[in-house]
Amino acid sequence: MANHEKRRQEDAKKKAKSNTRAKSGAGSKNVGRSHAQSSAGKPGGSGQRGPSGSKGPQRSHSKAHPTAKPASSRAARRTGASDSPCPVDARCGGCKNLCVPYTKQLIDKQLRIERLFAPLAPDGTISLIKGMKDPYHYRNKVISPFAPGKKLPPRGQDRKATDARAAKGGKGKRPQARYEILTGMYAAGSHELVPTDKCLIENETAKKVVLAVRDIMRKHDVAPYREDTGTGFMRHVVVRIGHTSGEVLVTLVTNSDDFPSSKSFCRELIRLCPAVTTVVQNVNERQTNVILGDKERVLYGPGFILDELCGLSFRISSKSFYQVNATQTEVLYRAAMDLAGFDGTQVAIDAYCGTGTIGLVAAKSGAARVIGVDSVESAIRDARTNARHNGVENAEFVAGDATDFMCELAKESVLGASEQEEGAQAGGLVVLMDPPRAGSTEEFLRAAAALAPKRIVYISCNPETQARDVELLDSIGYAVVAVQPVDMFPHTDHIECIVALEPADALSPDRWGKEGGEEDAAEEEAPDDEEAPDGEVDESAELADVAADPAIDEEVE
Repeated sequence: MANHEKRRQEDAKKKAKSNTRAKSGAGSKNVGRSHAQSSAGKPGGSGQRGPSGSKGPQRSHSKAHPTAKPASSRAARRTGASDSPCPVDARCGGCKNLCVPYTKQLIDKQLRIERLFAPLAPDGTISLIKGMKDPYHYRNKVISPFAPGKKLPPRGQDRKATDARAAKGGKGKRPQARYEILTGMYAAGSHELVPTDKCLIENETAKKVVLAVRDIMRKHDVAPYREDTGTGFMRHVVVRIGHTSGEVLVTLVTNSDDFPSSKSFCRELIRLCPAVTTVVQNVNERQTNVILGDKERVLYGPGFILDELCGLSFRISSKSFYQVNATQTEVLYRAAMDLAGFDGTQVAIDAYCGTGTIGLVAAKSGAARVIGVDSVESAIRDARTNARHNGVENAEFVAGDATDFMCELAKESVLGASEQEEGAQAGGLVVLMDPPRAGSTEEFLRAAAALAPKRIVYISCNPETQARDVELLDSIGYAVVAVQPVDMFPHTDHIECIVALEPADALSPDRWGKEGGEEDAAEEEAPDDEEAPDGEVDESAELADVAADPAIDEEVE
């Protein structure tokens, strides 16, 4: 009995020692590796966008899984990588600045604008950037592609058909292979689809609609599009949300016109997402990166949604241009109208007008007359429809190249200084311009200056090309009187900026400060130890000044 008890105690000690070694190994290596490998790329895993996913411009920056051993020292050196609130930040990389505190993002963007425009803008003319109070889930337009994932085992009738074919020696109809359906966004610089369930900057309702479409595709065996072969049916879904109205437009982009299950598909979508007010099928049969095709048909509802912006109602269809951040668009447009200074007497030219949003806001904000021009005929049709819809009678829209249009006006002097003395033109001409990222043309800018406008209000999504164009305007007699940056896309590097210019010879010398005369220099002289050498800027002091400004903190509180 004593020997038996002794053996039992020795066995217990060996078992305890073995368990201790197993736990130690799992905690230090095996568990972390297993979790990283099993969850990557699977729904709900580290490769799947979790409760705080992100989307934005296609950029790439990697990070290690927080519970896994870093893949390399290079990845471990990424600043703030492990602190990202987005589980697919490393693979998606859309929100480049997601780990940067929002106040710091605004400071960085402010300094960027100041460096660009300091040589052109007098002291005191560059205002603080207008940020968002809640810089999340602001994208009211969500575009998600579909792609096949891993092959799935056959189910139900497919399994029976497979067995029957095997019994016949491989003869008979081969069941259609089933694949996992992925939706999300492409990783930077690739066509690798990163699956996402949630996103920090996309509208939450829109994201739910995207996932509902994916689930219905699975239920109805709707094949996702395969880029390499041009096969499959569902290419993209585009969801647009009315910021004020809450109406939801869903555009299903398909690879062929035939959609036999469209009615049941729509019924299921409305059941899962009651907020959806209209569904459109867009047909794109081309092997191209362009998302939308030319042919469309309405599957459910009116085929468009309505939304309000700056007190105006806009009709939005699948192809309409409409800013994706409606909250900041209102901030942008109100700032532009303040800088334009309309008082009921000015004529406004809305160049690169798109669907007429800026021009129509100007027509309601004190412009006596608005003339909009854009080269996209469908946009001009939308602009005219929006004008009628809002009862705006003092705005007209012309389809044509903005440069050609402006050069023709300058050549004919239709709105020149000689005609600014009567009636509605007594207040002069204001040029509103919002060109594409590439900026305007030299011909346009020279023609605009030749019309002698009282003010030019230049809105741009690319401050670099804007600064280039402003420098040309400065060289031909138009000086900067105000610069107003607006943060339209938090957590990215993108900045929207407004610059107002006026004829330099009409400005008071006080705007430019005192010239360097001896008497003025004596009055302005500062202690030697507080003054930087000529031509040098202490950027650390500049950053501290901006960071200490309470106005920036107010923007994000």
